[in-house]
Amino acid sequence: MALHPDFIRLPIAHRGLHSEEVPENSLASFRAAIEAGYGIELDIQPAADGTPMVFHDYDLNRMCGDEGYINDMDLDDLAEQRLAGTDEKIPTLAETLREVAGRVPLLIEIKDQDGRLGDNIGELHDRVAAQLEGYDGPVAVMSFNPHTVKAFGKAAPEITRGLTSCAFDKEHWPMLDDEDRESLGSLSDFGSSGSEFLSHHWIDLANPAVAALADRGVPLLCWTIRSADEEAEARKLAGGITFENYRP
Repeated sequence: MALHPDFIRLPIAHRGLHSEEVPENSLASFRAAIEAGYGIELDIQPAADGTPMVFHDYDLNRMCGDEGYINDMDLDDLAEQRLAGTDEKIPTLAETLREVAGRVPLLIEIKDQDGRLGDNIGELHDRVAAQLEGYDGPVAVMSFNPHTVKAFGKAAPEITRGLTSCAFDKEHWPMLDDEDRESLGSLSDFGSSGSEFLSHHWIDLANPAVAALADRGVPLLCWTIRSADEEAEARKLAGGITFENYRP
């Protein structure tokens, strides 16, 4: 299915429209994005029972001050956590879908569950697909892991899916060997994953593999833009932007 044009037309708020007072990936940040007329990007990690939770990190330290890992905690324990010292809870995907209710585009990133972007991806993609069944509104699902994108496509062929990507430099991706970083950075799995759009790191948009996909008419989003100057540079090639810490 083609990427809905609103993902290109509207700037997409990275982890919602968050600030010092409004934590990322919170229902409050999603309400703020909707009120401002922006699309929403969010992240999915599993709770211990596999329930899709809207949360970026693998552990709770940065956002909740807890040393535990989100996939080790049950829903009752997670319900007691608070985001960045506010009253905001970690939302479930189901709660988020009810809140957004199709009012703005929703870009969902399923975080890698393998640890090395391999094929040990578990069932999180299936759980996300099940919750999106019948959702009425512009929605697209993406992942850095090509295996996750492919598996999600089998689980929910009617929902647009894409690949999240970057240069996969050794500093930020030390868990990958050189061969895997080269393969992933050249987007060699884009076709085999069944991806229908690309969301690429804006700093690496000069990558020839990105330009080749753009030349084929593949919709191109980019992340994460943090200033008007960065936006102007990225839009020389990218159609849509994911942003934070400024207003496009």
